[in-house]
Amino acid sequence: MDGAHDLATAQKWTEKVIAACYSALRLQGVLLEGTLLKPNMVLEGADCKTKYSPAAHAAATVTALQRSVPVAVPGITFLSGGQSEEDATINLNALNQPGLGYRPWSLTFSFGRALQKSVLGAWKGKKENVKAAQDMLLLRARANGDANLGKYTGYAAKAGSAQQSTYVKNYAY
Repeated sequence: MDGAHDLATAQKWTEKVIAACYSALRLQGVLLEGTLLKPNMVLEGADCKTKYSPAAHAAATVTALQRSVPVAVPGITFLSGGQSEEDATINLNALNQPGLGYRPWSLTFSFGRALQKSVLGAWKGKKENVKAAQDMLLLRARANGDANLGKYTGYAAKAGSAQQSTYVKNYAY
């Protein structure tokens, strides 16, 4: 998410990187049916002046995938990439809406920070907060499960720190 790039630039580079990965996998004889792709969602850079809608993010992401991911790949499990819990869930929900064309893969989540932030905030490392943390995890998991089906309605938006960004400038894994 670092940078001022627009959505079209993010889409272009996402397509190029994923296509190069699958080219290399083919050359190595990898059985694609036994793989999952864990990419970014196509989003504008954090410093981009234009803020795009979840529908625009979904259209750019699905287009990039349609142009680069073989149909043999069974699933795509998205990273949250510094988005808030709620933004990641809303964008996943948008990816699973009708009208985006052929999507032969399951489009689901593999969120870390965007699934855990509110849970850790509820727990605070205290034994007496375990139940609250478990309830928060269940809420976030249910929200993302519904988004995986394109049926998320925003019911978890105000819970915990769902609206707080998990973006860290120059974050390195």
